[in-house]
Amino acid sequence: MNSVIIDLDAATYAWPGQPTLLNIPRFQLQSGERVFLKGPSGSGKTTLLGLLGGVYLPDSGSITLLGRDMATMSAAGRDRFRADHTGYIFQMFNLLPYLSVVENVTLPCHFSRVRRERALQRHDSLSSAALHLLHSLGLTDGALLDRPVNELSIGQQQRVAAARALIGSPELVIADEPTSALDADSREAFLQLLFAECAAAGSSLLFVSHDASLQPLFDRSLSLSDINLSAQPQGEL
Repeated sequence: MNSVIIDLDAATYAWPGQPTLLNIPRFQLQSGERVFLKGPSGSGKTTLLGLLGGVYLPDSGSITLLGRDMATMSAAGRDRFRADHTGYIFQMFNLLPYLSVVENVTLPCHFSRVRRERALQRHDSLSSAALHLLHSLGLTDGALLDRPVNELSIGQQQRVAAARALIGSPELVIADEPTSALDADSREAFLQLLFAECAAAGSSLLFVSHDASLQPLFDRSLSLSDINLSAQPQGEL
């Protein structure tokens, strides 16, 4: 029986002085599920991801991650919880140019003891854990691994970002438009690798994009406007 990873219940959010941007009566993500969330720019996708990570708190309602109500934790506690249990793949990847490929991948394990211990349960060292993920994600050229990441191609950087999100087997992986710079064939190939690694790590995947062509690859797909009352006609009156 699947457990609930994310549970939004009557959650609302508005930026100061602005109308309500998000009004989500209910949204759940199950353990092991791969969900595609579609929405155009300005629809509130990035704000929603900030709420899911505990960067912001809802104005009303609740957001529960792994059974923990984010509002019951301090800001520092939410930061630790996010580092321990959530891996992110950003649109611009947010890799650190002064670190090598392997150093970028192992970075979350230096901020999270939980993810460090999980990685070391399966591998002899953090470096070997990183190398395993990089190889599984198709980055097999050993000559690349000690280079600064800004010397890699966009596709190679994308794989480094995915490995960084997956190291230490976080329960949730959130991907924010990570395939926007790739052609169609590369996008699908990357997603299949990402799905396989999420399954191996036991991670649920919330994939946010405006590219509707990717929807059939996921267990479930939905539009942010379908779950956000503020984006529906009655919310605009």
